[in-house]
Amino acid sequence: MVNPVPVVKDVVFQNLLDDPYPSYDRIRNLASAVWVDSARINLVTRFDDIMEVERNHAVFASTNPKSLMNKVMGHSLMRKDDELHQIERKALEPSFRPGVVKKHWGPIFSDIADRLISAFEDKGEADLFKDFAGPMASYALIELLGFKSDVAWQDISLWSQSLMDAVGNYSTDPGITARGKAAAGAIETEIDRVLGYHTENENPSILSSIAHAEHKHSIEQIRANVNVVVGGGLNEPRDSILTLIYGLLLNPNQLARVQKEKRLFATAFEEAVRWVSPIGMYPRRVTQDTVLGDTQLKEGDQIGICIGAANRDPSHFDDPSVFDINRPRQQHLAFGGGPHFCAGTWVAKQMVGEIAVPMIFDRLKNLRLHGSRPVIENGWVFRGPTSLPVQWDV
Repeated sequence: MVNPVPVVKDVVFQNLLDDPYPSYDRIRNLASAVWVDSARINLVTRFDDIMEVERNHAVFASTNPKSLMNKVMGHSLMRKDDELHQIERKALEPSFRPGVVKKHWGPIFSDIADRLISAFEDKGEADLFKDFAGPMASYALIELLGFKSDVAWQDISLWSQSLMDAVGNYSTDPGITARGKAAAGAIETEIDRVLGYHTENENPSILSSIAHAEHKHSIEQIRANVNVVVGGGLNEPRDSILTLIYGLLLNPNQLARVQKEKRLFATAFEEAVRWVSPIGMYPRRVTQDTVLGDTQLKEGDQIGICIGAANRDPSHFDDPSVFDINRPRQQHLAFGGGPHFCAGTWVAKQMVGEIAVPMIFDRLKNLRLHGSRPVIENGWVFRGPTSLPVQWDV
């Protein structure tokens, strides 16, 4: 039976930020798409429904004039479909090819991780958000983009967070929007400072790849797509580093196994991004009247694809709220799907599962959660630990 979209008015926006999973469970049980008044969007939370959306971008389009991303970042490849999307995605691909990631970026990531750990490993305690994962992802992104080395990691981290907050600003807070636009302006200044160099000197960086793309990009295209990379390219590896460490520390038997069999760090990474998906929701626009699952949608409807909910859908995953590297290998949606599958997937897998997290556990002996300081997690459009206090033996 097909029904109109149900309306939920009592989901508090702050509850989504603090812990979205109880709300996701409730919404998933109601219908294929549910209007959540506090978020001002129709949320899609079921795994199978999201797969249907990803398979049919003619009906569920990324192109969306009303997108918050367009308003803050400019019209990037993330809000384009078909040939326009393919042209701009192809321009990024040389920097993200598996061989380039392993041979060129891998040693750079290793050097960054080594330098950061060396700065605090004799202290016996740290907050891995600010002391490791934040600067790790930031320094790596500065290198990937081809920004100058005098860009402070704190600056690019602030720019990234401000952009992500702004594109997830479904509560329409004007201050959040203003900070996002200020970050986009700062990134524009940095692009203008270095673009000439990358145009003259071809190299593996993202700005060089765009500058030497087969189809010449306008400066507006370059700025918009670099904004996208600054947002997701910092948020996703940072939060997955922390989530993977947190998941293993909560499960000593699993930690012991991956430390004994190092190849299992890659498996643990996949489970971590399923368990807590760093990119938890992204929007689509309905282009014509259609039925999704059990729900009638209308042309122009805005839907939010809740990856964080789909990756905990009990119809696809047993005990989905549990971090378990021993679960049967299954497809998850942490990197999206279809033509918009995350271009930086290989970077995240290499940086997090092959380098940063194994090095942390190798260097910090008897690493454990801090005895008196809590772990703090936040977000639903983008989610991860915002504080991960730990201790170890020195």
